[in-house]
Amino acid sequence: MRQYLEALEYVLENGETVDDRTGTGTKSVFGYQMRFDLSAGFPAVTTKKLAWKAVVGELLWFLEGSTDERRLAELTYDKDRTELVGKSTIWTANADKQGKDLGHEHHDFYKGLGPIYGYQWRNFGGFESHRGTDQIEWLINEIKTNPDSRRLILSAWNPNQLDTMALPPCHILAQFRVYNGRLSCQLYQRSCDLGLGANFNQASYALLTHILARECELAVGDFIHTIGDAHIYLNHIDAIKEQIKREPYDLPALRIDENFNLPDRIKNGMRLGDVKLFDLINYTHHSPIFMPMAV
Repeated sequence: MRQYLEALEYVLENGETVDDRTGTGTKSVFGYQMRFDLSAGFPAVTTKKLAWKAVVGELLWFLEGSTDERRLAELTYDKDRTELVGKSTIWTANADKQGKDLGHEHHDFYKGLGPIYGYQWRNFGGFESHRGTDQIEWLINEIKTNPDSRRLILSAWNPNQLDTMALPPCHILAQFRVYNGRLSCQLYQRSCDLGLGANFNQASYALLTHILARECELAVGDFIHTIGDAHIYLNHIDAIKEQIKREPYDLPALRIDENFNLPDRIKNGMRLGDVKLFDLINYTHHSPIFMPMAV
């Protein structure tokens, strides 16, 4: 993960100090790119601990098409929502503030977020009784039947529905490409919190690339992370400086259990326990570093 540490150093040294939506303030650079060879190891951060179950749970939640934060809790913690009252996820703060303010259903057993990522992935352009495009089904079929295509795109950015989303998408577009039997992914992220979000997003889309490659009987290629506004929150700077001092460990490998069947899950929904079907093998990391989340 040298590329990530270099990104942190670059933004600290070259970033502009600017205001932001949260009122926290950032050091920001516009336009930055990192590239990871997925065949050389899974890009899980090793200079601190990656919240792996949260990464897997959120991706499964997106793939299912859910926009209910309590469903995310179920998938992440592998428990029914009746047992999870008061248990938070990475989307709880957004549900309790923006989701509630927008008037989405909100109580202990359901917390709506509006038509965010999962909705756009599985029902792009849909509204009321009109069914939209299932981009995941389309993408899998297109990779299998037209692997030379330069149009293998997954989009979460729907301008017509931004005002009803608890959080407009940050990672807005992923383009996939097949070269010589290897599936690569380039993610465009309009805004990226390098302290908290970058490692999470990199692991999520690397995992998505592995899942799609497995389904389409391809090897994995590169994951390219292209960022619009790459920023470090001002209240993260001390923690970031500590992280930069740490020496990275070797990258782990990813294991996906044979019992995970993507077409079945797309058709029938994810199952409790699915989060356990994804493991990082030989994942060695430094201790966690706390950084507050700006909402």
